[in-house]
Amino acid sequence: MQAGALVDFSPALRMALWAGMLTLLPLAWVWRRQRGKDVAWRVAALTAFTAFLTFDLIVFGAFTRLTDSGLGCPDWPGCYAEASPFGAHDEIHAAQSTMPTGPVTFAKAWIEMIHRYLAMIVGALILVAAVVAWIERRRLPLSPWWSTATLSWVIVQGLFGKFTVTLKLYPAIVTLHLLGGLVLLALLVVQREAWRSQPLSLTPALARGAYLVTGMVWVQMALGGWVSTNYAVLACTGFPQCDGQWWPNMNFAEGFTLLRELGRAGHGGFLSREALVAVHMVHRIFAFLLLPAMLAFAWRLHAAGGAVPRRYALTLAALALWQLASGLSNVVLGWPLIAALAHTAGAAAMVGVTASLLARLFARSPAASHDLRALPNTPA
Repeated sequence: MQAGALVDFSPALRMALWAGMLTLLPLAWVWRRQRGKDVAWRVAALTAFTAFLTFDLIVFGAFTRLTDSGLGCPDWPGCYAEASPFGAHDEIHAAQSTMPTGPVTFAKAWIEMIHRYLAMIVGALILVAAVVAWIERRRLPLSPWWSTATLSWVIVQGLFGKFTVTLKLYPAIVTLHLLGGLVLLALLVVQREAWRSQPLSLTPALARGAYLVTGMVWVQMALGGWVSTNYAVLACTGFPQCDGQWWPNMNFAEGFTLLRELGRAGHGGFLSREALVAVHMVHRIFAFLLLPAMLAFAWRLHAAGGAVPRRYALTLAALALWQLASGLSNVVLGWPLIAALAHTAGAAAMVGVTASLLARLFARSPAASHDLRALPNTPA
């Protein structure tokens, strides 16, 4: 790779070959586990497994960010124009010798490349699902355009991943990359719900509540991503007050200037503490709105009766409390890695559950597409 080049596609073919071989393992496992079933069952199982891997990818992406490994390989898509840190040993050794705790070390390089390979495996599985969906489109209950849209979104995510590296962790790009992963998870969950045995029927008031809570969840995900990518988790100490104040000094304009480099204000100077406090406090304040809204909706959903609504209600209530506990742990315990990962996992789970809920509500709607009709049973 030429000095200073951040994008070098020379290792792309080698990486694609490795990712392809790795993809064969889960693909063969899913296909073998569904042997004897028709293609619809196999695609359903493949979609569910890909959603599971996407959830893991989101959490591992958080691990990559939280361990400061996002620039562990400072070029893209390879690592110093190699398919793995093995081939980049000399370059990584030189960088680590110069800055032992800097952005490039052997551990960080491996974390970054594992994240990239996991993303490639998810993309390859989605590609397989899209190809099968078009070949078997007359035998599947879901339009192949769903899998095509999902594949297109994976490409967008790949571009976000590229710009995360080439723009040196630009906060707006990193936040969009996180949100894009959540969108990918939601797309896969919605497709998985096409194979549910029964759509979900709720009263109009509860249906409106489901849409409202889902919208609030996405707003909170965006705010949480902005907190994380700006490293504003510890801008406030203590709870429920921030640094012993109910309303500390905050600079909202500076904190929510979207087009700026990491750690920099929009005018080019360094980002002030007041800006980071503003970012943190907006996320915290909105959590005070989302938590009671989720618990109230879960209570009403549970009271509506029925096994399926009650399962959703209990899951949403548990996730709301999980997010409260993990979020508090981040502040009170000084942002331990396990609590931060738990908070990200809870956020991804909330997106998945609410996407599942809305997909089943949409399937019940008279205006819903016939492509979301269900098969008799849910595959294992």
